[in-house]
Amino acid sequence: MGKQVYVELPVRAPMERLWELTQDPSCHPRWDLRFTAIVPAPGTSPQEFRYEFRLPLHTIHGTGTSLGTRTGQHGQATSVLKFTTRDVLSPIGPGAGYWRYIPGPDGVRFITGYDYSPGWGTLGRWVDAPLIRPALGWATAWSFDRLRLWAEDGIAPERARRAWLLDAGLRSAALAGSAALLLRGRGTASFLAAAAAATAALLAPPTGSVPRAANCRRSAPDRHASRPPASLAALPEPA
Repeated sequence: MGKQVYVELPVRAPMERLWELTQDPSCHPRWDLRFTAIVPAPGTSPQEFRYEFRLPLHTIHGTGTSLGTRTGQHGQATSVLKFTTRDVLSPIGPGAGYWRYIPGPDGVRFITGYDYSPGWGTLGRWVDAPLIRPALGWATAWSFDRLRLWAEDGIAPERARRAWLLDAGLRSAALAGSAALLLRGRGTASFLAAAAAATAALLAPPTGSVPRAANCRRSAPDRHASRPPASLAALPEPA
């Protein structure tokens, strides 16, 4: 195990709406970049499920168990999860995590924390901290902001993804144009034009429909937020 991946985001939407979008297995993969499909096993409690993550040439399969509870004071809720996979190509081995929902006057403070054993054997242990874990943290935060757009503004996850791809493409084009001006241009005018293009690409704010990982908190502000719910320890291991 390594340092826990932690992501937190305020969602200005009703608790019922956020609960539906996160607990419904048909909604969850639409906003969460880490899953392509989640297939629950009918009639199981705690909920057993299979998950998939499709890569261009391979699909990673795994299993998990989860349990959501809404018995906290002041409408608070938690959801706990354990997961595993036998896929040798998965960079993530067995792990566990939680969601914490904390309602407030302006919406819900939505929190996740999770940890796992690296896959890929010795190579996985080497690259997990500098590469895999930061990438997963970014994917989780980006997914949370995509969920926020869906819950708050009704922007479908597919539309948000297209908006992000368009935004990323335009910024890449501006940076490429800036580099071309610096390589081919001469004089102060070319330099200023290149600097302006690069500045716009890096600093221009995205439109409201573009999800951003930077909108999320990536470290816990207090010990309670980062502490797994007690129900996680009692959750059965996945088959």
